[in-house]
Amino acid sequence: MGRGGGRCQGVPALRFFTWEEIRERSGRGSPPQERWLVIERKVYDISHFYRRHPGGARLIDSHAGQDATDAFVAFHVDKVLVSKYLKSLQIGELAPDQPSIEPTKNKMLVQDFRELRATVEKMGLLEPNQLFFFLHLAHILLLDTAAWLILFYFGTSLMPFIVSLVVLTISQGQASWLQHDLGHLSVFRKPKWNHLLHKFVMCHLIGASAKWWTLLHSRHHAKPNCFRKDPDIDMHPFLFTLGKKFSVELGIKKTKYMPYNHQHKYFFITMYLELQLCCYFNGSALTSLPVTEFWPLVWLHRMLESSWFVWVSQMNHIPMDIYYDNNLDWVSTQLQATCNVEQSLFNDWFTGHLNFQIEHHLFPTMPRHNYWKVAPLVKSLCAKHGIEYQCKPLLTAFADIVHSLKNSGELWLDAYLHK
Repeated sequence: MGRGGGRCQGVPALRFFTWEEIRERSGRGSPPQERWLVIERKVYDISHFYRRHPGGARLIDSHAGQDATDAFVAFHVDKVLVSKYLKSLQIGELAPDQPSIEPTKNKMLVQDFRELRATVEKMGLLEPNQLFFFLHLAHILLLDTAAWLILFYFGTSLMPFIVSLVVLTISQGQASWLQHDLGHLSVFRKPKWNHLLHKFVMCHLIGASAKWWTLLHSRHHAKPNCFRKDPDIDMHPFLFTLGKKFSVELGIKKTKYMPYNHQHKYFFITMYLELQLCCYFNGSALTSLPVTEFWPLVWLHRMLESSWFVWVSQMNHIPMDIYYDNNLDWVSTQLQATCNVEQSLFNDWFTGHLNFQIEHHLFPTMPRHNYWKVAPLVKSLCAKHGIEYQCKPLLTAFADIVHSLKNSGELWLDAYLHK
């Protein structure tokens, strides 16, 4: 198992491995389920460590049996510190006759992307403009305060209630985008400060678990739209059938948990209910209001904010390819699962810059105010390698969610009835 390499007396011999040996240690199959991965040609045994991984066991496990170099670089801000912990896990290296890039991946694309990553770092595009995020937080706090003051000074009659509801919804929606920035460690240079403010925004302003969000969202970024690895598509097949391939497969197997041919209709209900199960009401600001007037305000703004969040977060992914993990290179994995929405001041603000979803997925720790700067470089990379760089109007992106669900449902029904 593995090839030995000579070393000086008293020093353990360096072990060499092939890509085939790496693939066999994916944690799948009969015990013992070993888990190995490769980072910059070094082979690491994470069989025991993966359960203690700070980013979550399932995140690092999604790369078991694969090369995790580009994912490692993309997710870790302080790579020097993390590399110290990796030393104890190293068991060897790739054999000299083994290519640095896995056979399943596009060698030239990997090399060109790594050059682009180096260019991005030299241009300082990973450095945050803290004034940008300070002003963003300030406008959230001002809106949040204004929403409650409107009710205090003007009462809870219909018009003040509606104005307060709109202002509070906007505040909470923008807080969702800010917590997203903090969760990606893109606001401060030191991860510690990102974590602290993330807890404040997520737990106190929004009323949800920062840890829960981080564990799930990191897995989504590692393997977007990959079934059983991306938690964002866990609603397949119990609520929806997603993707053309899966829909046909479910139909052929005569699987029917829901009337999938109507999923584009019940999506409007389930998207809201799903988020409500994951969040709890945060009513610390207006406990002096009568219960009959307070809870409707909280419930309505949660409903509106949840709808806003779901439409924006799903417009970039649901219409894209959804299938099993085929262990493609980092760029191909992200581009087949993401698309962009046209840039404008409103779109940038309304989506929290998630209209630049492609750039965000390629560089998850990049501050959002720099997406527009790297976008031309990403477009050039895609054009060079014949990769489609999808960018569409905002309303088209919203409509594509419904069209995609309708199309998947029809494919399922046709296979269910006739194949």
